[in-house]
Amino acid sequence: MKTYLGEEGLEQSYQEDFPKSVFCRCGGKAHIAFVACENGVKNDKYICNMRKTSGKEGGLWVHDACAVAVYFCADCLHPTAVMNQA
Repeated sequence: MKTYLGEEGLEQSYQEDFPKSVFCRCGGKAHIAFVACENGVKNDKYICNMRKTSGKEGGLWVHDACAVAVYFCADCLHPTAVMNQA
């Protein structure tokens, strides 16, 4: 897994680029802290291999390599994560 600090990770998504900021559950603005991306993983140690997905509520899990952006709120410091898959 590779980790990118701040905005350098915004383009490491498997789909559209991650945004610079997102809304927090408190309504404040959360700013990018880091992005963790499963690339160059060896020995099949991917998050998707930790569990099987049923494709239904209560049994959902990622089905491919994933990238996760973590944001911290400027008002309450709560972390917010956005994820996508290859």
